[in-house]
Amino acid sequence: MQVELVKTFTFDAAHSLPAAPNGHKCKRIHGHSYRVDIHVSGEVDRQRGWLMDFGDLKCLVAPIIDELDHRNLDELDDLPNSTSEMLAKYIWDRLLPSLSALSAVTVWESASSRCIYRGV
Repeated sequence: MQVELVKTFTFDAAHSLPAAPNGHKCKRIHGHSYRVDIHVSGEVDRQRGWLMDFGDLKCLVAPIIDELDHRNLDELDDLPNSTSEMLAKYIWDRLLPSLSALSAVTVWESASSRCIYRGV
């Protein structure tokens, strides 16, 4: 049986978008209460009845969220343009080596605006 699990994490951070056009409000430093959904997909283990333990997923993701929480994202060397798109890829790149079942990273910068990255 194929399934997709999704676990949600949150963090707060500030950033600016230096590549935004002059006069654009996002060029100024501002903050978001981000929500990040980590998607994993695969075959359910018949013996255990799950794809993976949500607690194990939390242990893998927590260090990345801790790195981002209450930070100015502009100060991260590997994230020079911290759009939702680039942030989703940043999280994906750090998580994939330890989570082969990773199928998507969704970054919500507001209740109505999000980016879904599937590693392509």
